[in-house]
Amino acid sequence: MALHTTPLLPAGQQNIHALWLRLAHWINALAILIMVTSGWKIYNASPLFDFEFSKTITLGGWLGGAIQWHFTGMWLFGINGLFYLLMNVATGRLQKKFFPVTPRALWDDLLAAVKGKLAHNDLRHYNTVQRVAYLFVMADGVLLVVSGLVVWKSVQFPLLRTLMGGFDAARYVHFFAMSAMVGFVAVHLIMVMLVPRTLLAMLRGR
Repeated sequence: MALHTTPLLPAGQQNIHALWLRLAHWINALAILIMVTSGWKIYNASPLFDFEFSKTITLGGWLGGAIQWHFTGMWLFGINGLFYLLMNVATGRLQKKFFPVTPRALWDDLLAAVKGKLAHNDLRHYNTVQRVAYLFVMADGVLLVVSGLVVWKSVQFPLLRTLMGGFDAARYVHFFAMSAMVGFVAVHLIMVMLVPRTLLAMLRGR
């Protein structure tokens, strides 16, 4: 039996999300919250642009504290992310949930979303917009890790530094990858408010 579809209800219904997936989701949410808010504090110490983040939304109190929090979030994010990807591959969930993806299906679902006609009746299945969004955020997570390694240990990862275009370029890549992650989270929260059943499913599995 696949790990991501464990029968639970007597009426023949199945869990929408397995326990491992729900745990990975909430650990990831915590890790992102820690990394983003501490990262904003680190950014303020050496801004890339002509603005700073308000101290009220940063974590760490001071630069050293923010760096320690960022490392904590980094390990949570990295280990949990690897676990999530491996479990998706091992259970077949990656292929079943996120593929196929075609330009025509994406266009049709985007039009349906704009018209407010995109169905959310069966939470076990993702529409093409969701598939693309989740695949994007997985790739963005990998980019965050790679660029973060270059910023953290530039000398120790010369190949990654070269791929990123150098240390300074890696800082920009890391910033924009973080911004994309924050944007995804914002849209994700809006969708949860529009379809509250998705939150219940991620809490109790069904």
